[in-house]
Amino acid sequence: MRGHREGLESGAMRPLRLRMACAILRPMTTVKRLYRSRAERMLSGVCGGAAEYLGIDPVIVRVLWVVAALLGGAGLLAYVLCWLLVPEEPAST
Repeated sequence: MRGHREGLESGAMRPLRLRMACAILRPMTTVKRLYRSRAERMLSGVCGGAAEYLGIDPVIVRVLWVVAALLGGAGLLAYVLCWLLVPEEPAST
């Protein structure tokens, strides 16, 4: 039993450990950042920017934000905070 465990530990786990080490040491090439959208905006671009960040349709984010605003007002407060704190998308040159 002991020999079987050592063989499994050294043989099967080695590629996984190697892949994990490579993933940790590999530099990040693209960093995903949250911006207020310039293209998909109704008021300030908060919902459009969140949709671009999440990779979903902006209408879905807008509907969810309105529902959150109607269910106690937390959505409205979060929208205003995002409007103030989330930077606008850099202008494309």
